[in-house]
Amino acid sequence: MGKSDNLIVGLDIGTTKVCAIVGEAFEDGLSIIGIGSHPSKGLRKGVVVNIDSTVDSIRKAVEEAELMANCEISTVYAGIAGGHIKSFNSHGMVAVKDREITEHDLRRVIDAAQAVAIPMDREVLHSLPQEFIIDDQDGIREPIGMSGVRLEAKVHIVTGAVTSAQNIIKCANRAGLNVGDIVLEPLASSMAVLSEDEKELGVALLDIGGGTTDLAIFHGGSMKHSYVLALGGDHINSDIAVGLRTPNSDAERIKKKYGCAYAGICAMEEKIQVPSVGGRQPRELSRKILSDIIEPRMEEIFSLVRAEITRAGLEKTFPAGIVLTGGTSLLEGVPELAEEVFEIPARRGVPENVGGLMDVVGNPMYATGVGLVLYGRQERRSSRFRIRDQKNVFDKVKGRMQEWFNELF
Repeated sequence: MGKSDNLIVGLDIGTTKVCAIVGEAFEDGLSIIGIGSHPSKGLRKGVVVNIDSTVDSIRKAVEEAELMANCEISTVYAGIAGGHIKSFNSHGMVAVKDREITEHDLRRVIDAAQAVAIPMDREVLHSLPQEFIIDDQDGIREPIGMSGVRLEAKVHIVTGAVTSAQNIIKCANRAGLNVGDIVLEPLASSMAVLSEDEKELGVALLDIGGGTTDLAIFHGGSMKHSYVLALGGDHINSDIAVGLRTPNSDAERIKKKYGCAYAGICAMEEKIQVPSVGGRQPRELSRKILSDIIEPRMEEIFSLVRAEITRAGLEKTFPAGIVLTGGTSLLEGVPELAEEVFEIPARRGVPENVGGLMDVVGNPMYATGVGLVLYGRQERRSSRFRIRDQKNVFDKVKGRMQEWFNELF
């Protein structure tokens, strides 16, 4: 039985699957010692729509992870995504009291950057410092101990719907788990698949899941922009089911086995067996026909993401290219199509910098789960910029909801 003090658990509550990953932290690294996965039935487009189904999926995934890791799981770091996620950049400034910057000054300047009006039905999930400025000297990463009279901070603020965060916490609580923190999924994925060099030079991360496609842009070592598009692999399944007139369950199997997102690399003579509905005989079709269904949907997803990047004015900020992760990125031809749409180099990203069960988790579909474990380890080592108190996550969301209802009624 592993020491509970060293165990960190990431809970990726996705539209397609719920995945629990157990990591054991050491002084010099992290080892993945357990993983549990179960199909998810209670989410749509990254948002909980059925509490009971979600709780059941969480329980089964956690039980499987507990058996593999030979431990008891009590606290998890849970991921959050969905179209309700909104982010923006903010700026804060404070006077330094003793002319030497302390942790207290950092907290004050982060709070000042957070002091912006947001709707009552939303809460701040993350305040991610981009850079600090001391007396007009910019580009400072670690200001503690430096001298100055004025401290400024540029911060990336991520907000989400109070109700969505509350439902994730409620599902975890009903499954017998405490929530250490709620983490933006592309932020978690970036910790698993991106190198420090890529973040420094400038890189775009695209996490293509079942219900959502999550974008995170890094430059100068910090997150500059984040965005969640409510389109993903499930929409491709629906297209295949309609286009080939086959059941949804078979559509997903066909996509995983034969799917190709770039018709240019798909041979015309390849044939696939397609089950029919209503007891009719299966049909044999060209794989090219399947590719002609998948490619337009993937192209639409990439085009919408590119439009968001253009709207934010960040087209020239990621010379290191684009990194694709998430289960849907496993489709053949996805990097080639991404390179054509974005006109920059693209690669698949798999979890790195962890030990243990790498042969299992070394897959884009586990990027968010592994990233949540890495996030949890980082938070334990340094809680300087935590926005949410670990013991009172539910109380804070509940309080925010109470304020909202009082405002309305």
